[in-house]
Amino acid sequence: MEKPPLSPLRLSIFFPCYNEEANVERTTLSALQVGRDVADECEIIIVNDGSRDRTGEIANQLAANHPEVRAVHNNPNLGYGGALQRGFRESRLDWVFYTDGDGQFDFNELPKLLPMLNKYDIVSAYRLNRQDPLLRKINAFCWSTLVNRTFKMRIRDIDCAFKIFPRTLFDRIDMQSTGALIDTEILAKCTYLDYRIGQIGVHHYPRTAGDQTGANLKVIARAFVELYRLRRSIKSVATNPTIS
Repeated sequence: MEKPPLSPLRLSIFFPCYNEEANVERTTLSALQVGRDVADECEIIIVNDGSRDRTGEIANQLAANHPEVRAVHNNPNLGYGGALQRGFRESRLDWVFYTDGDGQFDFNELPKLLPMLNKYDIVSAYRLNRQDPLLRKINAFCWSTLVNRTFKMRIRDIDCAFKIFPRTLFDRIDMQSTGALIDTEILAKCTYLDYRIGQIGVHHYPRTAGDQTGANLKVIARAFVELYRLRRSIKSVATNPTIS
């Protein structure tokens, strides 16, 4: 596959937000600063996923104040996978970087990923000193082990929300997951299509405001159902430029 150019660098940055009124402005301004520093052209996309607080209002104000910023709104809430799907589809520039809107990653580490794109098609970071409860870390390790064995991958941190992709990838795959399986689905399909995936560590910071919404039993059960369906769909695909 032909990669988009790195010079000039045209970069879309997006992050999903659900009830992140305390974080969305800080996250947006940080993304904007780093985007302007590293890219020749950048856009910042706030994906407001049906928030019930002032997230959408703040996002609209940020978009009105900064020409590089756009706010898009899911109504109703579509879940984490639905929010990521919206962000990938809204991205207009050559490369797409995404993270979460809760401020647990530092945009200043984004430049570390860019040189790796000379060798790899995709960069998928992993969390250093992950700031989550022990049980959540154990669940994540078990999940990553299962997913890697299922799809013959070697991804150290499947669900780390600090990744960069060529935008053209999303013309080749049809994303189905609206839940926690979304990262697995994308990486598994990338592996099937022989994309080269590089990995690098980035720091992970404690959440300072808002509440985590993942890792409840309903989300976990749904992820296992979607995993089974994804495995079956990938196994049934022969030579096809588009994976559904």
